[in-house]
Amino acid sequence: MASGSYVWGIDIGKCALKALRCRVSAEPRKLEAVACEYIEYPMILSQPEADPIELVQSALEQLISRHDLKGDKVAVSVPGSLGLSKFIKLPPIESKKIPDIVKYEARQQIPFPLEQVVWRWQRLAGGMEESGFVLDAEVALFAMKREQVFKALAPLQQAGIHVDFLQLAPIALANMAIFDQLPDSATTDPDTPIPSIALVSVGVDSTDLVVTNGRRIWQRSIQSGGSNFTKSLVQGMKLTFSRAENLKRNAVKAEDPKAVFKTMKPVFNEFASELQRSLNYFTGTDRTATIAKVLLMGNATKLRGLADFVGQQLQLDVQRLDKFNALEGAAVLSTPAFKEHQLAFGTAYGLALQAANVAAIGTNLLPGEIVRDRIIESKKPWAVGVLVGLLAAAMINFFGMFAAWTAYAPDLYAAAFGKADTVKKQSAAATAAIGQVRERQTAAIAQQQWLARVQNQRFEALDMMRSVQSLLPRDEEGKIPENPADRKELHIDQMDCQYFPDLAEWFASLKPQWAETHIGEEAAEGQAAQADGNGEPPAPAPQPAADAPAADPAADPAASEGDQAEKKDDAVGPTGAGWVIELRGHHFHNEQRHKPLEGAQFLRSTLVKNLMGKDTKVIVSAGPLAGEQLSVSDLGIGFPIIVESSPIKPVRIPIANLSEGGSSPAMPMPMPPQPGSDPTLPQEPQELFLHRYDFVLQFCWQPRPAGQAPPASSPADAGPEAGQ
Repeated sequence: MASGSYVWGIDIGKCALKALRCRVSAEPRKLEAVACEYIEYPMILSQPEADPIELVQSALEQLISRHDLKGDKVAVSVPGSLGLSKFIKLPPIESKKIPDIVKYEARQQIPFPLEQVVWRWQRLAGGMEESGFVLDAEVALFAMKREQVFKALAPLQQAGIHVDFLQLAPIALANMAIFDQLPDSATTDPDTPIPSIALVSVGVDSTDLVVTNGRRIWQRSIQSGGSNFTKSLVQGMKLTFSRAENLKRNAVKAEDPKAVFKTMKPVFNEFASELQRSLNYFTGTDRTATIAKVLLMGNATKLRGLADFVGQQLQLDVQRLDKFNALEGAAVLSTPAFKEHQLAFGTAYGLALQAANVAAIGTNLLPGEIVRDRIIESKKPWAVGVLVGLLAAAMINFFGMFAAWTAYAPDLYAAAFGKADTVKKQSAAATAAIGQVRERQTAAIAQQQWLARVQNQRFEALDMMRSVQSLLPRDEEGKIPENPADRKELHIDQMDCQYFPDLAEWFASLKPQWAETHIGEEAAEGQAAQADGNGEPPAPAPQPAADAPAADPAADPAASEGDQAEKKDDAVGPTGAGWVIELRGHHFHNEQRHKPLEGAQFLRSTLVKNLMGKDTKVIVSAGPLAGEQLSVSDLGIGFPIIVESSPIKPVRIPIANLSEGGSSPAMPMPMPPQPGSDPTLPQEPQELFLHRYDFVLQFCWQPRPAGQAPPASSPADAGPEAGQ
């Protein structure tokens, strides 16, 4: 960027180009004006027949022809309607996290991807910070689309003007008001804020409204400007646009001033009403704020009676800003160009303040790549000098090396080179030998580690099979029923296993079977406990009468099967590598007297229940905990699922010989006597009539070395309780 002591504020408006050259005064909070320019276009840029690019280019060429801008900092404004301004009140937050929350707010507030805009933010004065936390802080967020930025900079780049600051016009006005019309915020009490002032800058097509008290800023663009008065004269008095514009500026000198003002009265009313709505909205959002006065700016506010009319409508002190309190330079302030158009220099004044680094808001919408290119451009002379110095040093080094090379005699160093080659070969051989030794050492260590792992794992499968055997149901010793159908037995026909890199894949494919396996699990446990307590199967539940009230679903497990299935579907399954063990078997505990503990329900209440729990203990066969008891879940066993379940079917089982002692009432009746046999002798039954139920059950096994203490949470812990 430019580093001169002079700065330029250039306001490219719709009617004229305003430029103000200043420098910081020796007195505090003062700016000295050195030069000014007011270059009016031949026609307003918004007129249909106007060429805005050509008109602005011509005005910039006039400015350059009259003044040398090289070495001065230049600040340029863009209309507020082309950008976005947001003032965000932050919650109590750590100061170091403010950039993160501002970036989040930018993504929420800016209606475009951040890559397509140039956006900047600044924390405003006010709030307090204590112990790293910020309270009642407010930040200002400004954004503008990149294509609009480069479009605004194009005329200045074509004219050869290097822009250092790009700012929205309303923010430049706010900087001017804070610096020129309000006391220093450092001298005011933040707990008792001073009244705000409302700055109304009337442009050609729009009006910028800025309300500030030095600590808080609120701004809005109103789509009503000086051209609205001109258009009302064009329509009401049937004039051309140029004649209507001239009549508006000289309404007092018109043949019938009363008719002119009568024609413009609707625009007066609309303008005052819009200001009233905007100020009411501001005071509604900030109940503590008060507006001391309203300052009008812009050449359109010279219209006779406008200030008085707006003051009557707003019931506030409304006056034109006809004096800048902090701007010095009598030679410039007394020139006809400045005195006649002083109301239009507010934006240029605010831009000059920012270029001089004395403005309250210093955000710069100039793209970062332009700033970077300027820095590189300014460093080019130094870079060229450094490169020349490096080249000279390289040349000197080259000639020195060349002189040493030409003085070299190979014969003097032949013997030394031969010895060096010999030592090099010996060193290479020693290095290769060391590498071979290290390879053998690495292989031996790997073999030892493998043998150690095998040593720890040799009892894992045995412990798993023992645990499964201990989980099978059995009758107490000496109390085995004579009838096989009454025995608590599960017959395992086949046992198989398969390794899974991730057991979650296996569990996900069997979630419906998991839910079906564990529906009514609590009811099965209660029924099994009842059967074990009185030695008899539980009686079937009585059926309710047709007119009986509905049972409470919370008291009846069967009534909430849907809820249980939903909970089981949400179960957290196993994760990680492991084995899936599959058991194929059958049982005969399926007679009518066994209901409801028959078929799959008998399997759930025995083996499935035992495979789920931490209560079943298995004696460890080897390792540090050999001889101690661990639960099956600590051995990595869990998540049993009935994969296949056959219907109960009757079968005939041949009996080779019946044990002495006769038949019990529960035994099947013997076959009728055969023809030719002795009826006095006891008959041997040839077959038993039983009911068989076949099943396929799978469970996961994530083994660890035998006897190893269980981790903080074993895989089986994530069973149905975890899922619920």
